[in-house]
Amino acid sequence: MNRELAYMFVDCARVWIPDVEDVWKSAELSKDYKNGDASLQLMLEDGTNLEHKLDPKTKNLPYLRNPDILVGENDLTALSYLHEPAVLHNLKVRFIDSKLIYTYCGIVLVAINPYETLPIYGTDIINAYSGQNMGDMDPHIFAVAEEAYKQMARDERNQSIIVSGESGAGKTVSAKYAMRYFATVSGSASEANVEEKVLASNPIMEAIGNAKTTRNDNSSRFGKYIEIGFDNRYRIIGANMRTYLLEKSRVVFQADEERNYHIFYQLCASSHLPEFKNLKLSNANDFLYTRQGCSPVIDGVDDSKELGTTRHAFSLLGINESYQMGLFQVLAAILHLGNVQIKDKDSDSSIIPTNNHHLTKFCELVGVTYEDMAQWLCHRKLKTASETYIKTLPRLQATNARDALSKHIYAKLFNWIVEHVNKALITNIKQHSFIGVLDIYGFETFEINSFEQFCINYANEKLQQQFNMHVFKLEQEEYMKEQIPWTLIDFYDNQPCINLIEAKMGVLDLLDEECRMPKGSDDSWAQKLYNTHLKTCSLFEKPRMSNRAFIIQHFADKVEYQCDGFLEKNKDTVNEEQIKVLKASKKFDLLVELFQDEGKATTPTGQPPGMGGRTRLSVKPDKSRDTSSKEHKKTVGCQFRNSLQMLMETLNATTPHYVRCIKPNDFKQAFSFDPKRAVQQLRACGVLETIRISAAGFPSRWTYQEFFSRYRVLMKQKDVLSDKKLTCRNVLEKLVEDQDKYQFGKTKIFFRAGQVAYLEKLRADKLRAACIRIQKTIRCWLARKKYLRKRDAAITIQRFTRGYQARCLAKFMRRTQAATIIQKYQKMYVARKRYRQKQAAALAIQTILRSYMARQKYQALLREHKAVIIQKHARGWLARCWYKRCLSSIVYLQCCTRRMIARRELKKLKIEARSVEHFKKLNKGMENKIMQLQRKIDEQTKENKSVNEKLTGLENTYTTESERLRGELGRLRGVEEEAKSKGNQVKCLLEELEKLKKELRTTKQEKKTIEDWSQSYKGEMEKLVSELKDQNGLLKTEKDDLNRLIQEQNQQMTEKMARAIAAETQQLETDLNEERSRYQNLLTEHLRLEEKFDDLKEHISKPGHRRTDSTHSSNESEYTFNSEFAESEDASHAAEDLTRGMDTSLTLKLQKRLKELEQEKQSLRNELENKEEQFQRARARDESEFKKARGAELEYESLKRQELESENKKLKHNLADMRKSLLGSAASSAGAPGSPAYKVLLDQLNSSCEELEVRKEEVLILRSQLVSQKEAMQHKETMTEVAVHVEDVSKLKDADELKQAYIGLKDTNRLLEHQLQTQRRSYDSEVESLRGELQNVKEENNRQQQLLAQNLQLPPEARIEASLQHEITRLTNENLELVADDPAASREARVIILRRMVDLMEQLEKQDRTIRKLKKQLKVYSKRIGEMGAGQAEGQTSPGQMVDEPIRPVNIPRREKDFQGMLEYKKEDEMKLVKNLILELKPRGVAVNLIPGLPAYILFMCVRHADYLNDDQKVRTLLTSTINSIKKILKKRGDDFETVSFWLANTCRFLHCLKQYSGDDVFMKHNTSRQNEHCLSNFDLTEYRSVISDLAIQIYQQLIKCMENTLQPMIVSGMLEHETIQGVSGVKPTGLRKRTSSIADEGTYTLDSILRQLNAFHSTMCQHGTDPELIKQVVKQQFYVIGAVTLNNLLLRKDMCSWSKGMQIRYNVSQLEEWLRDKNLMNCGAKETLEPLIQAAQLLQVKKKTDEDAKAICSMCLALTTAQIVKVLNLYTPVNEFEERVSVSFIRNIQTRLRDRCESPQLLMDTKMIYPITFPFNPSSLALESIQIPSSLNLSFLTRV
Repeated sequence: MNRELAYMFVDCARVWIPDVEDVWKSAELSKDYKNGDASLQLMLEDGTNLEHKLDPKTKNLPYLRNPDILVGENDLTALSYLHEPAVLHNLKVRFIDSKLIYTYCGIVLVAINPYETLPIYGTDIINAYSGQNMGDMDPHIFAVAEEAYKQMARDERNQSIIVSGESGAGKTVSAKYAMRYFATVSGSASEANVEEKVLASNPIMEAIGNAKTTRNDNSSRFGKYIEIGFDNRYRIIGANMRTYLLEKSRVVFQADEERNYHIFYQLCASSHLPEFKNLKLSNANDFLYTRQGCSPVIDGVDDSKELGTTRHAFSLLGINESYQMGLFQVLAAILHLGNVQIKDKDSDSSIIPTNNHHLTKFCELVGVTYEDMAQWLCHRKLKTASETYIKTLPRLQATNARDALSKHIYAKLFNWIVEHVNKALITNIKQHSFIGVLDIYGFETFEINSFEQFCINYANEKLQQQFNMHVFKLEQEEYMKEQIPWTLIDFYDNQPCINLIEAKMGVLDLLDEECRMPKGSDDSWAQKLYNTHLKTCSLFEKPRMSNRAFIIQHFADKVEYQCDGFLEKNKDTVNEEQIKVLKASKKFDLLVELFQDEGKATTPTGQPPGMGGRTRLSVKPDKSRDTSSKEHKKTVGCQFRNSLQMLMETLNATTPHYVRCIKPNDFKQAFSFDPKRAVQQLRACGVLETIRISAAGFPSRWTYQEFFSRYRVLMKQKDVLSDKKLTCRNVLEKLVEDQDKYQFGKTKIFFRAGQVAYLEKLRADKLRAACIRIQKTIRCWLARKKYLRKRDAAITIQRFTRGYQARCLAKFMRRTQAATIIQKYQKMYVARKRYRQKQAAALAIQTILRSYMARQKYQALLREHKAVIIQKHARGWLARCWYKRCLSSIVYLQCCTRRMIARRELKKLKIEARSVEHFKKLNKGMENKIMQLQRKIDEQTKENKSVNEKLTGLENTYTTESERLRGELGRLRGVEEEAKSKGNQVKCLLEELEKLKKELRTTKQEKKTIEDWSQSYKGEMEKLVSELKDQNGLLKTEKDDLNRLIQEQNQQMTEKMARAIAAETQQLETDLNEERSRYQNLLTEHLRLEEKFDDLKEHISKPGHRRTDSTHSSNESEYTFNSEFAESEDASHAAEDLTRGMDTSLTLKLQKRLKELEQEKQSLRNELENKEEQFQRARARDESEFKKARGAELEYESLKRQELESENKKLKHNLADMRKSLLGSAASSAGAPGSPAYKVLLDQLNSSCEELEVRKEEVLILRSQLVSQKEAMQHKETMTEVAVHVEDVSKLKDADELKQAYIGLKDTNRLLEHQLQTQRRSYDSEVESLRGELQNVKEENNRQQQLLAQNLQLPPEARIEASLQHEITRLTNENLELVADDPAASREARVIILRRMVDLMEQLEKQDRTIRKLKKQLKVYSKRIGEMGAGQAEGQTSPGQMVDEPIRPVNIPRREKDFQGMLEYKKEDEMKLVKNLILELKPRGVAVNLIPGLPAYILFMCVRHADYLNDDQKVRTLLTSTINSIKKILKKRGDDFETVSFWLANTCRFLHCLKQYSGDDVFMKHNTSRQNEHCLSNFDLTEYRSVISDLAIQIYQQLIKCMENTLQPMIVSGMLEHETIQGVSGVKPTGLRKRTSSIADEGTYTLDSILRQLNAFHSTMCQHGTDPELIKQVVKQQFYVIGAVTLNNLLLRKDMCSWSKGMQIRYNVSQLEEWLRDKNLMNCGAKETLEPLIQAAQLLQVKKKTDEDAKAICSMCLALTTAQIVKVLNLYTPVNEFEERVSVSFIRNIQTRLRDRCESPQLLMDTKMIYPITFPFNPSSLALESIQIPSSLNLSFLTRV
């Protein structure tokens, strides 16, 4: 010991010394302590030197401070030095610096009220603590609740949570959060929202039992113990509440700054509501009982809103509106009673003035007479042995009696509400266990302490005794478990104090005895106490200056009690006659119910009460209904003692858990810590007692592995043995000499207090010495390295200096030589320049002279050329004028002639069009048409011959006449030209002479002008050139600037647009994912409700409770389960009967919830359909506009549509008649052949066949109509070619014009001849086309004959459909060929025809679907008729046969072994198919031995065959059975990952097959031609695809849940706790709460365990043939779960937030990324989900000191929220003392920088979040016909087709 003291109390050692203000102050030794020194030389933290005197008697040294690495520990027992200053400092550091309000102290949870709302109580926090060990997570009220819940389930023992503390410490809130935790994690067994009712009791009890005090705005003025009941599956089934010590005196009196109970102020604040008008309330200041405290309002609380919450809670607990109004009526009556003024009548009597307003209101509200109540408020009836008489009361006694009545009424009302709350929480299910939550006063001591404080402190004495015994018991059990020698630990036993209070002749016994005395008083009772206990009990004292008080030494402190009012409060009397008046009320049933068990007056002696004090107490009896009259005579003290005894018996029968609430200051300031108040409460609540008990034993415990890892540095290599236990023993014997300081247990080493600090100091010194040696070596290496670097630098400088000097000399020599050369070339340049100037001047003179002479010559030539041009153009103009007049005349003649011919032809066509024969001709066959065309060709040939003869005659006449006119024209032109030439020669000579003279004069002037101009121009040009150069330079700079600006703007705009597009894209993707997630969450909710419904049915139908699989779901609301797979009829009827007997509210809620889910699901589908229909509506709108433009052309088609619709209506009407006839026939032979129903069916079938034939004829008519439209279009084209020119022709006036006209006529004839030749060629081509068309018709005829022969072999329905399809195809091809000859002219016609054909095909398809639907119904009825007439008929009509055809199945001719990829099965084999293929199939064998997705292919091939047979019933039952069977197998084996993965892969493959072979063009793009032939032909299974897609989503969610259940136990251990890099993390000391070890034991999960499990998941999915995209989504979800769980645990574990743990996490993440690379999954988004975890690890490792560090952290941690960053920084804890903590200022700096972030305030990540799943279409290349069914599947009854 001396060695350790000498080692610990050295220079710079830190100690604690007492202080008046701060209780304890830290100081540092400035001098070593030597044994025998009388004082210590200390230096305070502010630098002040201090000499601390030691006690000369005890020589006790001051308390040592713990090492810094232990400061801020989660558990106070983990501190090496366990004493009061260490506890206080640890709590202060956690509360002020780290903002942590919870701390463990052994088995106690210390909760400090932060006076601020903290985001640490959300559902995510509850989920994080659920299932965790208590020591693994940071301290929290949820951890205590989880420990109680876990021990209840594990040990089968009831639990209790004892929450204590003084007013304002947060007891009620802590109890409320504990109950919320139970309600959240356990759920409800009855589905009657029991957990909501339990939580709803809180606002009710707070309203009627809580009030504002000077210490707390919501102080509980009563104690309560709530038992939350659980069933054998540990789900909440009900609750029960017991109350203690209601402060009734608060009803009539409140101190300053305090309020009455909240309910009164809530009523006053809501007095304006219509339903409260009859209560006649007003402001709270108008009533005596609510204004005495002068503080009617609480900041931040809306009393009217709180009343709404209270009323809602009443309704939730089953208290209806009428009872609520009755309660409010009683409360209003109490307020009015308090305002009744009683006046003195004389000295011994009092009176109430007549017509007292408030008494009148009181009597009206409670339904009593005014006179009776006024009488008994001022009088009292006294009974003696012989007579009864009435005595008047003085005003003061009458006022006290009024207040006593008010308190009594409120107490009765309080008990009534508690009783009804318990009724609402009681359930008929058997309770298996319970958890009790006790919320009661803590130890209280005030300046004036009365009866209330005495009872409260008495209860705390009992609780403290129970607490001490429990702590002692746990401590001794731990020692016995570890088999270490131990002695009894001395701890404070407060049994003497309890005996002083409750034993015989104790304080309570003497008080009851004095109350029974006729003239008992407080003074006489005080004297009895002095006489009895003053000399016999050391815990009882008498104050020096008072004879009416006494002092009791409690476990926490001495308390002085004033005797005034003890007797009256213990009696708790009320006037019996007043109670009788209230019970006589006939208008108010609730009031009578409150007092129905009221007996006689509750005074034991019958004497009038004396002058009462201001406070009284009431205790709610344990059984209010069975309370006997004897119970009423018990005093308050006796009742409270009995209730307390029952409470202690309950607590002793349970496993207790303790929560001690601490009030940090008296001013309700957020995160403000007053050490004095904190120490006072720590002493009072037993925390320091726990510390003392722990310190008396072995508080520090280490496992051998942890000790070895931590103190390995203190061992030498030779000390390390293979047996770590022996190694630790040898090392400890060397390090600690006193063997009493430690003990070796079976699994742990136990240390006395201070030993861990001693070992930590040895370790730190060893590490410090090692650091010094390392620093010495490194500094030597750095110094030598610095010297060598300087030497090398000096040599380098010298080398470069010498080189510089040499280069300077060489440079000077080069410059001298260069100057000589420059001078030579400069002189040469000057001489050359002078020569070139002279040469340039001579050349300029020569150039100007030669140019002048050239210009003169050019002008002369130009004039001559222009004259020639003028003559040419004038002559040409005259000739053109004559030619144009002739041409216009000829064109006019042609137009007139053609118009006349066209009119005749038009008239002829009109007459022909009106005749009926025209339409007949159009409808004749192609042979008639060809004959007509042939005749037309012959006529055209004859006309061509006649026209050719006429043209020959006209050509001969034209030739002779043109020769004669040509000769005459030549002669006239010669004469004219000769005359003109002679006249023009004279004129030209004269004009040329005059022009030469003028040019000579102008040339002289021009010469002079040019010379002047050249001089001025030269100067201007030089000036202009210089200006232009300047401007050019400026423009270039401006251009460069503008170009640069434009480029920057373009770049900015591009980046901005790119960001905007990226943001919009991301937003759209987010919205889409949210929509998917919402839809999938709805599916999950729907699944959960169905599971609960099934569990309820199983729970009701079978005895006992059985846990069911949570993966079961069904869609039976949409699709009915096949009757062959359902339960037996008897069982279903029994289930229905039991279901009817269930709770009506439960059924209605389930139905309502199911309806809401269905509506939401339907609304989502409607939204998707609306989005898909938007494009269709836009296209339809365009088509409608086009149709309006050609409305006349579609008139015929609209008429036909109307006729078809009328026929459909007729068919539906006939079908209705048939149904009526079938339903009307009740006889068994009604369906036999020959019966009316049978005839109606035959008529309907025949009419449907006739209707189809009529449709075929209508298609042919439409085809002929299209041909006629084509001919009309050709006719319009010929009409447009007739009139091109419409100009009028002027009259011919002279001969020249006649000649020109003749020439034009000849040209016209040539043109006509060319046109005739063109027309002849067109006729020839048309004849060729008609011949080709004839050939096509013949080929088409042959093809039709072949198709007809093929169709005759098909079933009737397929035959009709095939013929219609072929006819439509033929019409389309013909119409396309008609307009293909001239694409440019007929493009519009082609569009019109195509659109018409599309419309026609859509109409035909619609009508065909209608008929198919009707025929399906007819087939159903035909089957029914066949079944009814089974005795007469030999077989049943197959679904694909007509009635008038044979009943035998149709044989489809096919080649042998030419399989169509279908599987045929019989109807009775469907159950066997589903059983063998789904229910009894083992995934492992299928995955290994068979092709992936084989069950899906087999099921689809069966569906194909049912579709081929057109059997809708078979398709429906097969798909429904498949869906429900998959759900059944998943419910049975939903926890098997391999099974769920197998059926997820097969469900997706089945979905892909339904899409691939659906016939939709979108899904057929990747198919082969053979696969396209396998498409479904009769049924559209889109709705079933949607159901199967929902099923796939449910299976995926089940897969994720199964995966999470497997990974969850591995994540924290493998990612956080296990040391992947050994030796990096250091192990810190643990407290009483065992923390999970970070050293890998045999059963501990490691990172390799996680990677092996991921490999197993991945290989399983690959074997099952899961789609690659789906595997990526699963892996992404897996990595999200790993990252979220790891980060959440990191945020809730202070011991994990260190630099070394950050390195471990980053290494583990790198291993996960390497796994992704190995599997080629880096692009699946899994790595991004780990980004928050990576940034948290980086945050643990970066520097955290300066502003630059804060800036770097803000820019780095983008994936973390502000709350998460601050939480990590607050939790950062150094493992070694060389590390530094994060300062508070740095954290504030981070918060300031992150203030503008817009993000969620949620702290933890949602581990239950599932990314929206998508199923990308993945077609299969596997041919269906090639699939072979193995015999191992037992599917021999399937036949390949």
